[in-house]
Amino acid sequence: MSGTQVLFQLLGSVALLVWGVRLVRTGVTRALGTELRRLISLSSRNRFAAFASGIGVTGLLQSSTATALIVGSFAGRGLIALPIALAIMLGADVGSTLVAQLLAFDIKWLWSALVAAAVLVFMSREGERPRGIARAVLGLGLMLLALKELGDTTAVLKDSPLLRAVLGDAGIDPVIGFLLAAVLTWAAHSSLSVVLFIMSLAVAGVVATPLALVLVLGANLGGAFAPWLMLSGSPPAARRVPLGNLILRGLAAVAAIPLAWRMGEAWRELVADPGQSVVLFHMTFNLAVAVLGLGLTGPLARLLLRVQPDRLESGDIGVPRHLDPSVLDTPSEALACAMRETLRLGDQVNEMLRLSLAAIEGNDPKRVKDVEKADDAVDRLHEAIKLYLVRASRAEMSDDESRRFVEILTFTTNLEHIGDIIDKNLMELAAKKIRRQLSFSPEGAGEIRAFHAHLEETMRLALNVFATRDISLARRLFAVKSVTRSVERNAAESHFTRLRNGRTESIETSAIHLDILRDFKRIHGHLTSVAYPILEAEGELSESRLRERSHADLPAILPGELGAGLR
Repeated sequence: MSGTQVLFQLLGSVALLVWGVRLVRTGVTRALGTELRRLISLSSRNRFAAFASGIGVTGLLQSSTATALIVGSFAGRGLIALPIALAIMLGADVGSTLVAQLLAFDIKWLWSALVAAAVLVFMSREGERPRGIARAVLGLGLMLLALKELGDTTAVLKDSPLLRAVLGDAGIDPVIGFLLAAVLTWAAHSSLSVVLFIMSLAVAGVVATPLALVLVLGANLGGAFAPWLMLSGSPPAARRVPLGNLILRGLAAVAAIPLAWRMGEAWRELVADPGQSVVLFHMTFNLAVAVLGLGLTGPLARLLLRVQPDRLESGDIGVPRHLDPSVLDTPSEALACAMRETLRLGDQVNEMLRLSLAAIEGNDPKRVKDVEKADDAVDRLHEAIKLYLVRASRAEMSDDESRRFVEILTFTTNLEHIGDIIDKNLMELAAKKIRRQLSFSPEGAGEIRAFHAHLEETMRLALNVFATRDISLARRLFAVKSVTRSVERNAAESHFTRLRNGRTESIETSAIHLDILRDFKRIHGHLTSVAYPILEAEGELSESRLRERSHADLPAILPGELGAGLR
């Protein structure tokens, strides 16, 4: 093969290996995710039970990163004490070495049988559990195929003078090799994939044993670094778990570089098989870290509490509270988290709406500033929900889950638009009214208050429709559209009547008054849109059909003062 062919063959094999590991993780998560999370939550009796559960869970998931996300989430919610969480992570580091041990044996010929069995089960069985297991078996088959291809490719590289010069005994500096392996593992989010790649290079004789051992240490550092970065936006209680694991595993890896470099030849004599020497060193290192670390979980937990204390509740609504990264591979749970956060976003937008009336009516510049700050936080929360949904969408979703995904994303966008209307439009009108020291007529102020009360009632109904997807509530919400048009039209006509009568306040505030009515109507349009997909799914998105129902529903959704305010 030419050099270009070898390069693409190598890249493709590594990519297939990474993808196989991911399939195993997502398959096991979907098939047994609830049971695995329950196992972790029940392992809080002592450090040794926690350590054992970490081995078991990660042995199935084949991803200490996935385990770190679950444990970090539990710690963030106060479900697991920090020393116990650290013990689970030490077990997770050992558990991630189990499949590497299995794959070090010559069982690559099994790949075709595993792939065939997985495809057969996936196509013949319905249900998340059997298909999740099939996905995991398929991932294992792809890993074996990738290792077979890596073996063939690295055998060609064995005779490359350039590669021998770079990776041989007198080639690459151990520190550089350590850092390269760490970066590669962080990019792949899988220490298992990188360790198996190093094993393939060692079996082919491309890298000498001392360098292979140092590369394994780098993979361990990168494997501990990835979950710490992924939880960087979480509360301090959740971030302490991967940080503690990074301290233990990372410091041990750095400290072991000189030892691994010097003992490489002795290790090769002790373990003759190159592949076994790599994976056995990987397991030995993590076992050694676990033995030392289990006795340090208490002091380390106290250090982490000092280094990363709980922040005081700042009231920052832009910080998400329900977006659990540990359930991203389970779409139903991830969508439930996103829905809860969206309801919280709706409550905050409703608070902005309440503050806006105080700013408009009371000529209060402080309220204008409060709304501006609230909108900044709403924008951050909307962005967090959107990114969380994008990450959740990478997992395979059912048709119902896909529809719910679109509904949540659409409603969060509409809520963000409402926040922008309040901040950019209504508050600009309020600021203009404050600068000019204007006042509405008593009748005009009453109309704005009544329309605003109608909006708040509609907001509550829209949030209930979003949460329950109840068809009767959706019909009621849709029916309010015609009433809102009447509310705006009657308020505008009353305002024009006052203009014709020469009311000074109405003349001075005419443009502001009409713009407020227009913006209220726009807000209402964004709220009622949440009913559309529900009505469409029932085949009822026909205005004439809904109009027949509207009169029976309207008294229940209009505030009592609305009619009086517009007479």
